[in-house]
This record gives sequence, structure tokens and C-alpha cells, in this order.
Amino acid sequence: MDFPLCSFGSSKLRTAKIFAVRDDFSPRQNPQKSSVPSVSSALCFWLRPYSFCCALILLFAQPFFAAATPKKEARPGLPARIQAILSQPQFASAEWGIHVIDAEHGDVIYSLNSSRLFVPASNGKLLTTTAAFALVGPEHRFRTTVETSGTLDDQGRLTGDLIIVGRGDPNLSGRTLPYQTKTERLSPAAWILEELAGQLVQKGVKSVRGDVIGDDSFYSAQRFPDGWAQDDLQWGDGAPVSALSFNDNVLVLRIQPGEHAGDKAQIEFDPPLAYYDVDNRVTTSAEGVPRKIGVHRDPGSLKVYVWGSLPVNGQPAIEAIAIEDPAEYTAHLFRMLLEKRGITVTGAAYARHADVAQFFDQPPAQPAAGAPASLPVLAEHISLPLGEDLKVINKTSQNLHAELALRLVARTTEAGGSVEGSVAALKAWLLRAGLHEEDFYVQDGSGLSRRDLITPAGMVQLLAYASRQPWAAAFEETLPVAAVDGSLAERFLKSPAAGLVRAKTGTLGHVNALSGYGQTLSGKKFIFSIFCNNHNQPSSKIVGAIDSIVTLLVDDGRAAKTRSLTTEQRKAVSRESTRINANQNQ
Repeated sequence: MDFPLCSFGSSKLRTAKIFAVRDDFSPRQNPQKSSVPSVSSALCFWLRPYSFCCALILLFAQPFFAAATPKKEARPGLPARIQAILSQPQFASAEWGIHVIDAEHGDVIYSLNSSRLFVPASNGKLLTTTAAFALVGPEHRFRTTVETSGTLDDQGRLTGDLIIVGRGDPNLSGRTLPYQTKTERLSPAAWILEELAGQLVQKGVKSVRGDVIGDDSFYSAQRFPDGWAQDDLQWGDGAPVSALSFNDNVLVLRIQPGEHAGDKAQIEFDPPLAYYDVDNRVTTSAEGVPRKIGVHRDPGSLKVYVWGSLPVNGQPAIEAIAIEDPAEYTAHLFRMLLEKRGITVTGAAYARHADVAQFFDQPPAQPAAGAPASLPVLAEHISLPLGEDLKVINKTSQNLHAELALRLVARTTEAGGSVEGSVAALKAWLLRAGLHEEDFYVQDGSGLSRRDLITPAGMVQLLAYASRQPWAAAFEETLPVAAVDGSLAERFLKSPAAGLVRAKTGTLGHVNALSGYGQTLSGKKFIFSIFCNNHNQPSSKIVGAIDSIVTLLVDDGRAAKTRSLTTEQRKAVSRESTRINANQNQ
């Protein structure tokens, strides 16, 4: 009988058969001896001399068997998985900067170009809002007053000027506060000015024999920080900075198609004040024709050009354009609201700006001899706490509000209300937070300036410092939550990161960023900053890569897969939404 004892490919099978034979032959297994030998007993007896050799062959052949068995490859580590994302061909020209640390111990989890300077875009708002928390405090409230330089007689005649004094309130608008999961404007834009006008009526004012003045001298008249692009200035993103701001310093154009093809479109402003001279060249096109609208206004001009076409029965086009001089506009609007209430105004409406030089090397102008130290207040509005607006800044990435917050920091720290004073105050704050001068270069408070620079390590240092402050929890509350609210409401929807990341987004042309706090699925907390500059891809592709990296961090370095939310993630998102709503209802 022929036995292929050295057949390596079936070693396990052969070994099993041999040992099964030996077990059958064992007296322990078969104590009853048979007078007639069985076939198996005979076979085993015949093989017994060869069993030792067979065992030796199998023993020495084992390494060969192991080599023939394919090994399972080890899963690549976190650096390799991140590099796999960044090394995709479409990112070849992009510059990436990443820094991630363990939140508890400060150990570096991952770092790439972390000491290089990058344009942070709206991640710059993290610098401003942390400064506001630390140096002003979230309980600060803004006070807007209506004052007079004249006297009010018993007939309701106010002889003298009526002055609306702004002190930097960013929310003289219809914005719903506290902020919920998205921006809402349920009230008319001018409801606060309406309220102030109503207070004058209650005081018995029936006529104003003087001018209506919008006073924004609380801050310097410098409307734009250095490094803002000219093409941003006509839109809401580049709205001018003023201590007397109204409706985010934008006007809404509502462009409505005519009844018939060929008709000129109708353009209305909200609020309905004829502030700009509009050159309307928009026509009504046939039904089904794609809409096309263009809007242009030169900086410093009150002339707005609007052109293009809207189809018959189509939806109106909505465009928000910046107000050239917010204080002047507010004065005109307030005059109109007074007249609606039957208060006659004999004078003009205009703005009163501060002398820019007084914020530098010259003291402010002194009041004339005999003039009162302060003017009588006829009406006032007190804002909600600053903390509510810091949430608006970070959740919605509101540029104007960020600039106003930085001016407030400068005023509070006695650096003045100028652009230069604001930058000096911010620089002092960052140095106090542990950053070095070579870690940053700032020119504004919103990140709209392309001259702003910061290293990923510097950003993480700031966030780590903030996490140890008494106001840390309140600050983290201002950040968008992945898949829940703000600028992250539509990101990480099918990701392990849903509900586990709080971070600030940043977007400019060829720039994307995300920095903030995260928690892994195993409960470990981390702090991160990711910058991508000088790319030539659609923003969505860069955002996708950033989100994949963050998902790897949350998923403890495992593969980032698109998936539905797990039960625990849904609970996290639900808890976050419930907590947000509960805080708003308090």
C-alpha cells in the first residue's frame, strides 16, 4: 500500500489520520481485546515503525507550511492613512498644515507642517472670540441711546438735534436671538429702531426742530481693515464696520419678474428706504429660461447697477448688498420712522464720525465750555449679553460681528477703537495665551484679510489655552457642532464624527480650514487644526478631505467609511440638540 507521507499540501489531513489511527490502536481506547485482529489494527501495526519518522517530517515541514499560508497585513497607522488622503493627485499643488494633540496630556497625535504660516480664513474668528471671552466677558451688554442737544417743551417741541448714539451693538436687526440651530429673522429688520421711536412718542415728542444724527464715534471711522479684497466690499461679507450698525450693514434687494416677457423687472429694498440710486436693467424673459442676475456698486458710490433677466412666473431674486455708510443710513431710516409716527422733523439726516486722528496720537476733542458732560437720554435699547453674539460669530461665521467684537476688545483694554488698536490688542492676547510672535500675523478680527497668518501649532496652542479657562465651556458652546448646527450642520452627517466635533470652519478662495475640539469613539478628547492653502480644487473636495481626516481622528485611526449614524451617534446628536434648545429656553 502506498502512502504519500510527505504530501505538504495536505499536512493537517494526514496528521489527523495518523493520530486517529494511533488512538484506535491504543489499549486505553480499546480495552477489550479481540481474538481476530481488525483491519485497522493490522494497518496501524504495519504503520507503527513509520510513525516516528512521519512526525519528524511534519515537525520540520511546519515552517514551510507557515510560509505557504498568507499572512494578514497589519492595518496602516494614522499617519499613513492621513497621508493616503493628502497624496491624492488632485491635491498635488495644495499646501497642508495639520496639528493634533491629546487634550488631556498635550501629547502630539499627528503633525504636518505645523510650524508653517497659513492663511486661516474664518478660523481667525477663534482668535477674536477667545479674546472677547477673556478680556471683555460674555456678560457685557451694548447700550444704544437716542439723545438730544436741545430741550423739549410742554408742547412736545424738541428744539435741537436728535442723536442716535451707537456703541457697537451688532444686533440692531431682525435676527432671532438666542441663536438656535440656524439663522432666523422672524422680526422686521427695523424693530429695535421702531421701539426707540415709540419711546420718543411716549416721552411726548411731537416735532424735532433740528437734525437727526447717526453717531458712530465710539469707534474709529476706519470702515475696513487692511487686506480686504475690493470685490468683497459690495457684499455682506465685506460690510463696513461702524459703531452704529444696522441689519448687519446690508440692504436686501428683492428683484421680481414682470407679468409678461419683455417687461422690466421690479426692484424693492428691505427696509423700504431710497438710499441707493438703482440703475435697473433687469428684464423679464420667457418662462423656463434660466435666470441671470448681476449686481455692481463701486466702493464709495451710492449708484447700484442691476442687470440680467428673470423668467415669467419665476421666483424673485434676492441679493444682499452692503450699506455704504451705516451710521448715515440709520439716521435716514430713523427719521423716516419718526415721521411715520407723526413726529415732524425739520432738519436733515446725516452721520457723525470720529476724527480718526483722535484714536492715535491726539486726545479726543474736548466739549465746549459750559457744555454738559453728557446729553439727556430720551430712549435706549440694551442688548442681550455679548456671549449670545459670540455664538452668532462662530456658528454662522459672521464677519461684521467679529470685527465689532475686536473693536470692543480694543476699547476695553484701552487700545482704542481703531483698526491698529484692535490688532495690537489681539496680538497682546495671543502672546498671553502662549503663542510666539513667529506663530501669527493678524490684520483683522474676522479672517477676511488675506494678510492674516497663523501656524497650525499656534492655533492648537490657543485652543488648548482656552480649554483651561473658566469660560472654556461657554466658548466651546459657541462652536458649530458636527451634523447639528451652524456651518457644520450639513457636514459629517453619515460619519462617526457626528455630534462629537465642535469646530470653526474657514473658507476663502483657494483656502479651507477647520479647527476645534473632538472626541474619539473611545472617549478620548483631542484638539486639532487643519489648514489647506493654495489649492486649485472646488472647495467641496478640500472639505471632503478635511472631514475624512477628522473622521479618522474620531474613529481612533480606523478606516473612514461613509455610513449611517449609529445609535450612539444619533443619541449624541439628539442630546446636543436638546441641550442647545434647553439653554436657549432658560
